[in-house]
Amino acid sequence: MGALRTDFHPTMRKPIIAANWKMHKTPPETEDFLRDFLVLAQSGESVDIVIAPPFISLSAALAMITNRDHVRVSAQNMHFEPSGAYTGEISPLMLRTMHVSYVILGHSERRSIFGETDALINKKVLAAHHYHLKPILCVGETLEERDAGKLEEVLTTQLTGSLASVTADQMVGTVIAYEPVWAIGTGRTATAAQAQEAHALVRRIITGLYDPETARRVRIQYGGSVKPGNMGELMAQPDVDGALVGGASLESGSFWEIVRAAAEANTVKLSAPILPAGN
Repeated sequence: MGALRTDFHPTMRKPIIAANWKMHKTPPETEDFLRDFLVLAQSGESVDIVIAPPFISLSAALAMITNRDHVRVSAQNMHFEPSGAYTGEISPLMLRTMHVSYVILGHSERRSIFGETDALINKKVLAAHHYHLKPILCVGETLEERDAGKLEEVLTTQLTGSLASVTADQMVGTVIAYEPVWAIGTGRTATAAQAQEAHALVRRIITGLYDPETARRVRIQYGGSVKPGNMGELMAQPDVDGALVGGASLESGSFWEIVRAAAEANTVKLSAPILPAGN
């Protein structure tokens, strides 16, 4: 399955590297991490850097990155209502009031462990845009679905359902994270070719839902056992625009190496010739 190649240079999509800490790091641990990380990432990079701590550590992260335009903070989830009797939930209005920039939605763990459906995730995506939060929408197949040849069916269903009523302008402000479920936390990683195949497929599906120009502008991250050693090869693929990083983002030096590898690979992309339309 070939990549969607046009005269649109892939590096016009600024790469985005996001750290999903899941249920790790207290506020003091968050401060320690960012104190070390920000020494390494002292200035704006050629990639966007996003830190997604647990809810209790959002304030600590936001305080640490004050006046640093190259690092942003994301929530890991949210409810779709602005307020109400939803014990234990956090609303998009609350996140926006805190000046959170992004929110991860539809992560495979939310889908599999907490039973979130595409219809529910769609409500969250729409609410995020309403409150000017940028969604990082996760999609991906299980090993059984991949082995059964259902990759395209699964991605089409998830994207179509999760993006219902999302406008083209909102779509451009949405980050898609392709996460092969079989490669999350397992140590297994999709090959660069497998990642490119899936990312190109995601872009083709978005083209069908919207139009080629919108699809060209959407950033698609890879998420699935990303490490410093494989980031460069993954990022070199024309349709891979960054990474959603789990375990390897918990240590500041490791996460910095991933950011640095992405930046270096993007520099190589910048020097690559632009292929004419139809190639």
